[in-house]
Amino acid sequence: MTVSSMLRALVFLALCGSMKAHAASAFAVQQIAPGNYVHRGHDDVATPANGGDIANVGFIVGARCVAVIDTGGTLAEGRQLRAAIRAVTPLPVCYVINTHMHPDHIFGNGAFKDEHAQFVGSVKLPQAEAARGDNYLRALNRELGAAADGSEIVPPTLTVDGSASLDLGGRTLTLHTWKTAHTNNDITVYDEKSGTLWLGDLLFVGCIPVVDGSVVGWLDDIARIKQMNPRHVVPGHGPLDAPWPQSIEAEEQYLAELARDVRAAIKRGDTIQQAVNTVGVDQRDKWLLYDVYHRRNVTAAYAELEWEK
Repeated sequence: MTVSSMLRALVFLALCGSMKAHAASAFAVQQIAPGNYVHRGHDDVATPANGGDIANVGFIVGARCVAVIDTGGTLAEGRQLRAAIRAVTPLPVCYVINTHMHPDHIFGNGAFKDEHAQFVGSVKLPQAEAARGDNYLRALNRELGAAADGSEIVPPTLTVDGSASLDLGGRTLTLHTWKTAHTNNDITVYDEKSGTLWLGDLLFVGCIPVVDGSVVGWLDDIARIKQMNPRHVVPGHGPLDAPWPQSIEAEEQYLAELARDVRAAIKRGDTIQQAVNTVGVDQRDKWLLYDVYHRRNVTAAYAELEWEK
């Protein structure tokens, strides 16, 4: 073998090693509190490049079993999450909890079907998934192509209306449903042992909050959530180390100003298009994905508040 061919071989081996290391670390989980592990999603919309991995998902380990909190945007991501669990513990998965209906949180459920786990969600989740499921699947296949293969909706087998407790063995999780906010089927998970509150998409950090339910209801929910005073929080999107309560106060301010300015536009007699073109334009540099979702938020708020008494 010549010197040049040896160099090429060494470079090839180094590249292979680098690629393997990247592949191994691509789906990383971080222990943010004892027994609580989170995978940080990309701050983006679903694309072939990110494989639909855009939400924060994770799991909680008890002495008896594991609870999964959201499963990601595809079957492939769900399988990566399951592998991450197995790297931490051999304990069975007894619960798969979906914090709400959106595709980036539910389409990895299929990876856990043979765990014989209970699939858990709000009492309103089955109807929401049934109403939107076909559209979500079409959009997923259109946006991700082959990366979406095998992804499916697995509806809950256990629903929560109000509050419920799940025992993982030496670790109790308190689940709570909320007034219509981000969606009409939001649910939070609180690990009493570590004081960790998994908020799903009731908390966006850095990424603009998305109103697919009620801006008024969301503000009411935030007021109640702020009274909980958790030691750790897991947002549905954004950094895992954001300060509390400043992170939810930033979201609260955006939603409060959205409601205030839309009400003012309605009072002036502005059309919905005029409101969309003017409300919140000063927020553009404050939030990721502003151009994707802010105008939708104004439209949703206008439709909600137009008939407000």
